[in-house]
Amino acid sequence: MGDDWKQQLDQLHAGLVQRDDPAELVTEADAVDASYRYPYLAVRGPVFGIAVLDPAAGPHWRVVKPVVDGMAQQARDTLNSLLWFKAKDDTDDRAERRDLLAAVAILERRPVNELEVRGVRYRVVRGDEFARTGDDGLEPPRPTDPEPADRSWTGRHNPPSADPGFTLDPTEDTPGLMSSALKLGLREFTYTGARFPADVRKDSERAAHTHPGIVLLPVGFGVAERREKGWRPRTALMPTPHDARRMLYDAMTESWPLLHKFDPEERAAHARAAEKFKAAGHANEARVGDTLYRICRTERLVRVGPDGPEPPRPSDVDSYGPMKMHPTMDEEGRLLPGD
Repeated sequence: MGDDWKQQLDQLHAGLVQRDDPAELVTEADAVDASYRYPYLAVRGPVFGIAVLDPAAGPHWRVVKPVVDGMAQQARDTLNSLLWFKAKDDTDDRAERRDLLAAVAILERRPVNELEVRGVRYRVVRGDEFARTGDDGLEPPRPTDPEPADRSWTGRHNPPSADPGFTLDPTEDTPGLMSSALKLGLREFTYTGARFPADVRKDSERAAHTHPGIVLLPVGFGVAERREKGWRPRTALMPTPHDARRMLYDAMTESWPLLHKFDPEERAAHARAAEKFKAAGHANEARVGDTLYRICRTERLVRVGPDGPEPPRPSDVDSYGPMKMHPTMDEEGRLLPGD
């Protein structure tokens, strides 16, 4: 660790002591314990979302659509819809609608990663998703991770992401000494090892220089499955541990039996495991036969350079390209027939 790191960590530690906040100290102790129990980082790969730089809202880029998509083109499609619905629902100005629809037309034809519309910049941003891991596998939720006020298991379940509105400013203080230390350590993070193609490693090394700043996005929680060949993610990220538990319960009792066409024995086994999991309240694991499901704590970083958050890299792969997603609209906001 260089002298610069030591100086920054000493400053962070001094600030933590001066605040003398019992809740913050407990959270910090929890993070220290996790660093010993789960000392390694397992990188899942890139994720993509949309950020905006609006001079009217301030000097920093902010997330406008969650950084969770597995491909850059998915985020471009999200931007396509964002601008199309702004043209449809958010303006009565024909000139503004015309400019928004011109941007949509570009996204229908080309895989662009940034557009400016009337002084507002929209960018597809790239992040990396990772989790801590130790001898027993991926890190589960920590005791101090926040839970929702309503921890029900029934009714509509569509919790909002914590990403929208999040500021992508690497100079902004990160709560907690351990999070700040992680943020400093990730500045030099690159993809290494033969499992990554040469162009992926090269792009990763370049990004560490062109976008040296690190922003840690809000922590998320998802379901991972462990089989003989290791762990694999099974669900999208949720904002709290309970939301991930609810998603696992719903998956075992509703969506997976239909999606995977379970036979009656499989359906019954998953139903029994789901009810046992639900009855435990705060359980982080469910087992069905030889398969273990675990609620896992997932973190994400976004690199930032002098011109803002990192866009997709040349080595990032899309499985499909741009397309027309919405009906043609004229500058009056009317949908044209025939599309």
